[in-house]
Amino acid sequence: MALYEHLLIARQDISAQAVDALATHLKTIIEGEGGQVEKQEYWGLRGLAYRIKKNRKGHYVLLNINAPAKAIFELERQLKINEDVLRYLTVKVDKFEQSSNKARRERENNRDSEEREIKETVE
Repeated sequence: MALYEHLLIARQDISAQAVDALATHLKTIIEGEGGQVEKQEYWGLRGLAYRIKKNRKGHYVLLNINAPAKAIFELERQLKINEDVLRYLTVKVDKFEQSSNKARRERENNRDSEEREIKETVE
C-alpha cells in the first residue's frame, strides 16, 4: 500500500459538524477499499486565494491515508459528485510529515524569538 496526503476544501456555508461527517464518510470509503486513514486534521474555515463557485472561504481538512491506488480512485470519484466539495488534492508521499499545527506554531515562535534576539544584539 502507498501513502497519500489528501487535502479537501468544503463549502463555507456548511457547518463544521457536516465537514466532520464528510471526513468520516471518506474514511469509511477508504476502509471499505482496504486502506486506513492514519490522521485526520480539521484546519478550520480559511479564506481562499480566489473565489471558487461564489465562495470566498472554505473548510480545510487534511487526511493522511495508507491505502491502495483503487481506494484513492474511489475516493476521488465520490468527491467529484459531492456538491459540498470545492477542491481536493491527493499527493503520493514517501512518508508522512510529523509536524502538526502545534509544531508549526512552535517553530514560528522560535523563529520570532531568534529574530528578536538578533535585533537586540544589533541595537
